[in-house]
Amino acid sequence: MKQKSFVQFMDSPVGKLRILQRGEAIAQLLRCSDIPEGACVEETPLLLQAKAQLQEYFDGVRRDFDLPLAPEGTPFQRKAWDTLCGIPYGETISYGEEAERMQCKCARAVGQANGRNPICIVIPCHRVIRGDGSIGGYSAGLDMKGYLLELEKRVIAEDK
Repeated sequence: MKQKSFVQFMDSPVGKLRILQRGEAIAQLLRCSDIPEGACVEETPLLLQAKAQLQEYFDGVRRDFDLPLAPEGTPFQRKAWDTLCGIPYGETISYGEEAERMQCKCARAVGQANGRNPICIVIPCHRVIRGDGSIGGYSAGLDMKGYLLELEKRVIAEDK
């Protein structure tokens, strides 16, 4: 039996975000405005909590999220996303470093897994850059990745 899905939208500094709850966990957080088939637009306690935590993140007062997550993906993708969650706020690593942490030899496969991350920001794929220090790719757009990296960099600098 398929779990019921609920969706909420949030205006943010990086555009309209869609937060999807499936069961008792967040299943998606994407930059888009369409409603997935079968999802109900409804304010659930979890979706309200997710919106509040995201707003705190954009306001520079939240560094870590405390939400139940249920991203759908292959075992390899989930391993990549778990590795992303270990990158501290305001820091970056390269795709190669992420591959090493996963004990994987193919940074390109890691990059592809990151590109399929269904819960952006909370699972911080924006914190992975190219080995040469350039920003690399980002499925939600390089403008969003650049904004998130600069936001975290600014908040860290203000704390010093």
